[in-house]
Amino acid sequence: MSSTTSLRTQSVTAKNRRTLLKATSTLLISVLVPSLARAAQILAVRVWPANDYTRVTLENDSELKTSHFTVKDPERLVVDIEGLELNPTLKQLVAKIQANDPYIKQVRVGQNRPNVVRLVFDLKEEVNPQVFTLQPVGSYKHRLVFDLYPANPPDPIAALIEKGDWHKIPEKELPLLKVDPKIASLPEIQIPTTGPDSDKSPAKAPALIRMITIALDPGHGGEDPGALGHGGSREKDVVLAIAKRLKEKIEQQPNMRVMLTRDADYFVPLNVRVQKARNVQADLFMSIHADAFVESSARGSSVFVLSDKGASSTAARWLANKENAADLIGGVNLKGHDKQLAGVLLDLSTTAQINDSLKLGKVVLSEIGGINRLHKGSVEQAGFAVLKAPDIPSILIETAFISNPEEEARLTDESYQDKMADAIVKGIKKYFSKNPPLAKNKLT
Repeated sequence: MSSTTSLRTQSVTAKNRRTLLKATSTLLISVLVPSLARAAQILAVRVWPANDYTRVTLENDSELKTSHFTVKDPERLVVDIEGLELNPTLKQLVAKIQANDPYIKQVRVGQNRPNVVRLVFDLKEEVNPQVFTLQPVGSYKHRLVFDLYPANPPDPIAALIEKGDWHKIPEKELPLLKVDPKIASLPEIQIPTTGPDSDKSPAKAPALIRMITIALDPGHGGEDPGALGHGGSREKDVVLAIAKRLKEKIEQQPNMRVMLTRDADYFVPLNVRVQKARNVQADLFMSIHADAFVESSARGSSVFVLSDKGASSTAARWLANKENAADLIGGVNLKGHDKQLAGVLLDLSTTAQINDSLKLGKVVLSEIGGINRLHKGSVEQAGFAVLKAPDIPSILIETAFISNPEEEARLTDESYQDKMADAIVKGIKKYFSKNPPLAKNKLT
């Protein structure tokens, strides 16, 4: 073969190779570009209004990038979401804002520019917004969350006094609670008189009564449904119903009042539940739950307290791990929290607190045993994050197994809920009859 022919052959081969590469590249681009350019899909929109804060959640099939800013006069929150096209599911958000929402008047949704959707929240008052994303967990895909907190939250003790209606009950209708009067009330306060009669004996002000404050903590809520029963019951609904009945019965006792860590269907992080109890200087903390297990035959009620040495059983450890994972399901904005401060709070548990919690747990478990079979005849211990208030006796009550069809039916029965609340109140009264509440800084 001549050199000219060889060069011509090589030239044709190189040309064919370039053509092939170009065709392959074009094919790859045609396959990849649509998937890269495809807008994220909104799968669901949910709104959780509450006095504490309002949460808006967008569930989607991929992580979204956002930017947001607030506008004054009138108050608005503007959120731009990139990589998103307006779809019917997202438009449903408009109808999900109710008139009684504490913080949102309405929301406007529109295609701000290609591939960018804008949400404008018209607000009822100034808020501190937290906008964050959550990775897929449990049954949820990616979530974009807007938490709208009031810029000027109310004082928790003032709010407790304002909400309380224990003072409306006639004293003669109240059953007696035996509490050491030396601890349950303050001595009379003497106020010196002034003026011409100042040499007379000082006037006496009426004695202030020592109010007992009990923090009730209905587990789960909002994005976190808790355990699910075979009949469709959700733990978050059952325990809120029991907690509300319990609150009403406790407030029928003299000098007792209740703070609910949540009074509606919304999510409260574990450390916030603890902090709420401490903010009102609670004398007791009682977390209400409805247990679940992989085997539907499991049944019975239980009471747990904190352990600083490890779980008292394998089941207790399993349950504590499951309950401590509630923040992952419910969704906590980790960027917005002081992790060091939260860590310190959850490591301040004391031996005295655990001992007092055991005393409370034993009497409550004994009373519950009168209305339902006990899963275990003694108080169990494990590392529940929600029980780690260092200065408040704290217990976690598993009212029954919602995963057991028979007990699920009982948990949703108003009569059983009422009996459970009565049993817990009896336990509280027995505890205070032998362990009078200590003095607090704030008395009302």
